[in-house]
Amino acid sequence: MSGATQAVQIERVPLQEVAPALHRTQPFSTSEITAGLAGIEHVERVTVPAGAALFEPGAPWHGYWIVLEGETRAERPESDGTWTLIGCAKQGEGFGEVLLLTAKDQSPFRVTAAQNSVLIRIPDQAFWNLLGCCPDVRRVVLTNFSQRLQAHQVEALHRQKLVALGTLAAGLMHELHNPGTAARRASAQLRQNMLRLQQISLRSTSRPKSPDQLECLHHLLVHTMSGCHAPAMDSLEQADAEEAMGAWLSSAGVENAFAIAPALVTAGLKLDELACARTAFDQASFSDAINWLEGLVSNATLVCAIEESIGRVSDLVTAVKSFAYDDRTRGREVDVHDSLQSTLTILGHKIRVKSLTAEKRFAAASARIFVRGSTLSQVWTNLIDNAIDASPEGAKIEIATWDEPGVLAVSVQDHGAGIPPEVLPHIFDAFFTTKPQGHGTGLGLEIVHRIVTQNFGGSIDVQSQPGSTRFTVRLPV
Repeated sequence: MSGATQAVQIERVPLQEVAPALHRTQPFSTSEITAGLAGIEHVERVTVPAGAALFEPGAPWHGYWIVLEGETRAERPESDGTWTLIGCAKQGEGFGEVLLLTAKDQSPFRVTAAQNSVLIRIPDQAFWNLLGCCPDVRRVVLTNFSQRLQAHQVEALHRQKLVALGTLAAGLMHELHNPGTAARRASAQLRQNMLRLQQISLRSTSRPKSPDQLECLHHLLVHTMSGCHAPAMDSLEQADAEEAMGAWLSSAGVENAFAIAPALVTAGLKLDELACARTAFDQASFSDAINWLEGLVSNATLVCAIEESIGRVSDLVTAVKSFAYDDRTRGREVDVHDSLQSTLTILGHKIRVKSLTAEKRFAAASARIFVRGSTLSQVWTNLIDNAIDASPEGAKIEIATWDEPGVLAVSVQDHGAGIPPEVLPHIFDAFFTTKPQGHGTGLGLEIVHRIVTQNFGGSIDVQSQPGSTRFTVRLPV
């Protein structure tokens, strides 16, 4: 018995001396108490003043206890230094059977007297003898055991739900940050683009438009605003297209030719589609028309980014609702290349701030897989966002896809400092992070691992050394 002070009095007394008091308790109310009952001739009578401790957490636990007078309280220590009330044993009730029947030899709780109390302690072996020879005692003890164990399980389940809720809330905040930031930045850029478009439009109104010019502009306008997702290209293909577009525009005397070429290529515009404008307009008007078109393309891209961000937020809310109500959302086919490109668009501002280059090598023949909700986007967002954070300014991020038997493989590689060997085994643990306080939740890679392995039945591995870290996701097709 740990935590006992001089104020706690312990007496070894004959069983017959406390038999009348024991008859008034639940375990012995219907049992005949005779000398030598189940081999018990003596018991310990413990007198405890209010507030005194019988046990502290971690102290050895001995015997079965019965409260003759007063009341005891069991409390569990919490990590923040507080104590949680687990249960009380009042006059006539016994306790300790849960620890004995579950073979626990240490107290997980602090047991104190809520008021001046008198208790009887029956030694371990005598307790087992009682269960064997006294059916009435056994019935009461096992009933109490069942009720308390069930209460402990309910309480533990409640605590697990609270932990899961906290994890979910932290993960939701983590996931909402990227689309929220992207939408805010896209909105700011959209406002700037609208001012530039207005200036070009005012300049253009001084020149009347012919029917051919209006028809050409209408065609380009319809193409530009037709949708958010042009087919994704790998880095080499896109670079060649941008170079060709820039050279063609420059030869036609277009202002900012190479600066506006990437936006036109991203929108899926081809050189032959712009030929009508070059034919219909003089050089000065053609330059204004193309810059006006690029402004529209840029605005359309920004609007798409905002739609994508808001859609991501909506999908996350739907996912939380599905989690809460154990719902099953309808699945759909998704092109992984488009999903990766959308994620790069969402994180484009972070890539530009650090002057990074995102190199795409899309070698998978078929990148379409079946998904539910926005979970796939969460995987790419976390992996690419981490790669951006790990990369030094001006470095390169590599995103690649390829086919393996029955599997679509996707890798995200950065060229940062690498992950230390002692950290590597813990990177998928919840709340583990090497980022400074306030700069990471430690949930991103845990979310990625859970989605890839549980939602898709896939795998994820990482190879890291100074100057290179590569995450590889393999998804069954």
